[in-house]
Amino acid sequence: MLPGRTDFMGEALAEADAAGRRGEVPIGAVLVLGGEIVARAGNRTRELSDSTAHAEILAIREASGMLSAERLSDADLYVTLEPCTMCAGAISFARIRRLYFGATDDKGGAVVSGVRFFAAPTCHHVPEVYSGIREVEAGNMLRRFFSERRRG
Repeated sequence: MLPGRTDFMGEALAEADAAGRRGEVPIGAVLVLGGEIVARAGNRTRELSDSTAHAEILAIREASGMLSAERLSDADLYVTLEPCTMCAGAISFARIRRLYFGATDDKGGAVVSGVRFFAAPTCHHVPEVYSGIREVEAGNMLRRFFSERRRG
């Protein structure tokens, strides 16, 4: 990492860790604009009793509200797990410039796994996609969380 640069995926991992400590599936996201984090979130589906309260959706909502903008075309999103179909749709509608994610999700992912939402002819906007960023850390966090759930 270059001096003075923020480890954006590290910040997303911190959000995921906080979500896990709250009893949520440990997924975190940060939205970056102009090299600065403008929104951050971890999953809150259980806390809010809201199946749409995924980290990506919450970060996009926060940034859009703060910037009074429905489109975030100069923004980059860092998320610890491959987005699902709902989140991929939100990323497309928000016109996110770049998507960086950690671990792939063979069961629920929709970017490089599953439906591959951005490859669909009906997808209006496709961000640049970079996968595997700190993938081992993100994957291990999820495995630990679910392993503890099965034991507990």
